[in-house]
Amino acid sequence: METETLHTKSPQFPQLNKPAPDFEAKTTHGVRKLSDYKGKWLVLFSHPADFTPVCTTEFIAFANHYDEFKAVNAELLGLSIDSYYSHVAWVRNIKEKFGVEIQFPIIEDLSMTVANAYGMIHPGAADTSAVRATFIIDPEGVLRAMVYYPMTNGRSIPEFLRVIKALQASDKNKIATPEGWQPGDKVIVPPPQDAKAAEARMNEGYECTDWYFCKKDL
Repeated sequence: METETLHTKSPQFPQLNKPAPDFEAKTTHGVRKLSDYKGKWLVLFSHPADFTPVCTTEFIAFANHYDEFKAVNAELLGLSIDSYYSHVAWVRNIKEKFGVEIQFPIIEDLSMTVANAYGMIHPGAADTSAVRATFIIDPEGVLRAMVYYPMTNGRSIPEFLRVIKALQASDKNKIATPEGWQPGDKVIVPPPQDAKAAEARMNEGYECTDWYFCKKDL
């Protein structure tokens, strides 16, 4: 007896350690392309809608940490499925009502082209609004981290700064970082790859709890 298999088409999502989806889009600072950010880290983040309270708190927090992102060679780029005019009005409103200047561009994505390319549309949440998605893209245009939040809950902006610093430390020193790592904390030494290396590991001068779990100072 022949059985029929049903295939449900799943939305396409970008993948870690693969090139980030390319884009060219109108923003509040003119047209921006992914290639404009080559040589810098990029934090691309979406929000459900302009003139909403949770999104406003997030934009204020991104703005308040703007100089810290710049200090680690990172740029910020926002996005929502709103018009350029809505973005401009909202930015002006934040400056007038909250005294905070939004110094980074915001993508107009009325066609949802960028939102769909990055998997920002989740039908379980909304068909025409982007969820709170955040993508960290490295200077070579490779997607290194991504986080999705529900529409009801705001993100912690310092966490994205922490992740960029951790990724930079890992890239430079070929190490991993433990939970909650901050610059100055001990880092994780990669585990040995064979039995002989495991046997030697405990005598290599690291702070070891066991052969597979060792830390060191950078």
